[in-house]
Amino acid sequence: MFRPIAICLLFLTAALPALAEEIVLKDGTKIVGRMTGITSEKIEVETSYGKVQLNRGDIVTISFADNASAKAPDVAPAKQPLPKMDETLVGTQYINRTGKFSLTLPPDWLIDPNLRNSPTTLVALSSKDKMRFAMVIQEDYPGSMDSYRELTMLGARKTLSNFEELARTEAKIDGKPSILVYYRGTLQKSNNLPVEFLSAFIQSGNTFTKVTVWCVEPLFHDMQPAFEKLVSSYRTSGHITAAADSAKP
Repeated sequence: MFRPIAICLLFLTAALPALAEEIVLKDGTKIVGRMTGITSEKIEVETSYGKVQLNRGDIVTISFADNASAKAPDVAPAKQPLPKMDETLVGTQYINRTGKFSLTLPPDWLIDPNLRNSPTTLVALSSKDKMRFAMVIQEDYPGSMDSYRELTMLGARKTLSNFEELARTEAKIDGKPSILVYYRGTLQKSNNLPVEFLSAFIQSGNTFTKVTVWCVEPLFHDMQPAFEKLVSSYRTSGHITAAADSAKP
């Protein structure tokens, strides 16, 4: 039997940049930190001594630190409370007044608040049978669309075994240039369950919105048209009033 809750929680980790990377340079130098920006020539890394910029040509390997081997802190940090969302779902029309956006969902989908564990996650949604999922993440990032996408994919590589990017296409969502990325991998902690994803990256100034949908790989082909329709239905600001009127019973 599939374990959908485990799939969702693991994806939340994949959706964020990796916590720490170990970068080995050609001269043998090892740098441990968190990548905060990527361009065609340089990678910016935030270390305990400040930010450094590395030439991509000088990098030999990038590996992720083993968080499990780190010494646990004596006192666990207090969990940051999640912001409360002003949201409604009527039929297939989802409206988030806090984030000022709307989505059109397939029939019989639900808001799943138990899957939200990050302040940047505006909503987590699932099908009634808990086999198909969607999530909207929004965060500020000073870099380019390409570097934000690369950081997200690095996080996915850390969480998913046998990671593979399947396709990447340009699109226009909410009137803004966007990128659609299809990728897949297996979840080791869920008996190597194969999962396939579609993420839509939408940029508005320095704010990036990522609408991601996913399900177990055998179901993805049948769900692909509905998933593409869902991520393309993302609308902001002025569309909210119209969506709210259409959602009234």
